[in-house]
Amino acid sequence: MTPTQQSTPSPNSPAARDIAYSAHPYTHLRRHLETGPLVIVRGDGVRVYDETGKGYIEGLAGLWCTSLGWSEERLVTAATEAMRNLPFYHGFGSKAAAPTIDLAEKLISMAPVPMSKAFFANSGSEANDTAIKLIWYYNNALNRPEKKRIISRRRAYHGVTVASASLTGLPANHRDFDLPLPMMLHTECPHHYREALPGESEEAFAERLAETLEDFILAEDPDTIAAMFAEPVMGAGGVIVPPATYFERIQPILQRYDILLVADEVICGFGRTGHLWGCQTFDIRPDIIVCAKALSSGYIPISAVMISEPIWQAMLQESDKIGVFGHGFTYSGHPVAAAVALETLKIYEERDIVGRVRSVSPVLQNGLRRFADHPLVGEVRGVGLVGAVELVRDKETRESFDPALGVGASLAKRAEAHGLIIRPLPGDVLAFSPPLIIEAGEIEEMLASFGAALDETWTWVRDTGLVQS
Repeated sequence: MTPTQQSTPSPNSPAARDIAYSAHPYTHLRRHLETGPLVIVRGDGVRVYDETGKGYIEGLAGLWCTSLGWSEERLVTAATEAMRNLPFYHGFGSKAAAPTIDLAEKLISMAPVPMSKAFFANSGSEANDTAIKLIWYYNNALNRPEKKRIISRRRAYHGVTVASASLTGLPANHRDFDLPLPMMLHTECPHHYREALPGESEEAFAERLAETLEDFILAEDPDTIAAMFAEPVMGAGGVIVPPATYFERIQPILQRYDILLVADEVICGFGRTGHLWGCQTFDIRPDIIVCAKALSSGYIPISAVMISEPIWQAMLQESDKIGVFGHGFTYSGHPVAAAVALETLKIYEERDIVGRVRSVSPVLQNGLRRFADHPLVGEVRGVGLVGAVELVRDKETRESFDPALGVGASLAKRAEAHGLIIRPLPGDVLAFSPPLIIEAGEIEEMLASFGAALDETWTWVRDTGLVQS
């Protein structure tokens, strides 16, 4: 049996019923029918447990989100009390629930730059979709009907709705979905290891990217470009940390052409990079901030869009003209989700989670960099408690493996055998983003499991002739 295979699920087991009735996101659908799922039944601290009782360190905090781990009773209590008190209400027609008001106030007070209002949704995808609509609404209010196109970056990830998936710069999110939409543009990816010229420093690379961005804007006509979306650290595209001076150089260009900057803090927000916001780590001064995931530690779906005062004033103007602000979701600012998010933010402050990330992040970053000399490793990168290891076929030339071989996925499956869940990303990148409560000893355990899986993968690719030893 190869590492990517599992035994055939027994009839009527959870795995068999999953195969019969469930469709899975981001899954090889045909292979899933043959192998079945890894069925997770409970969690505790930084670990989750499958139906056999085997435990795994969750090296990606679920999907970059479960910042406080799987056994935070205060969040369970917050949800339970909110459910008993007001299990649902909405914000349509000037209605409001008290927890939602409190959460909006709290988020605005925590914003890294002055923000005016918070609008709630249920996921990062919905929040980015909302931001796109607000940008279009804003420019219509300013009588700029042509200023609607939006810049993203290759390898960016901003979601999977029709609009947010169009911002996402990953081929699998576009292919055969008839995306991206024509008003979405993609500029260069700021990945120094893959995109820099030979001998080009990070600063020189950042300067070239800024010049390329300005040339791109001018070629496309700045009067047609409304905004640029950017993750402080590009998560699902490979944990790409921006080169030194990158945001310092691109922000004046956007301001010069009156192009809004949207900071997608869905992964970076709430301590992941060693500051409360990724914007603070990289000195980003956005007009719109989108957050989700760690907003509730992943315990319940909620996301938020924070907007600046000029955008709010434009929304007021258009609402006067039309008679209503015609956007919103049934579950926008759901009172139970808002209560859980409020308690999550309180825990971050009371336990100084940001300070905690700073204290343990060197264990992760230095530990990952111990793998830099491994024959299978091209680059190790990261900041705070997010990192990645990129595998290569040839260290000297940086040649990648054929994606069809699934080398990264094979390594991730081997890691599961060693009690570690990590996520393989396109380009044979293995991502790490553990819960923010992880202890130094648990990080070392995670790294040991990864190292064992890495060595096993090297043996496999060498023995099968995928590399020349």
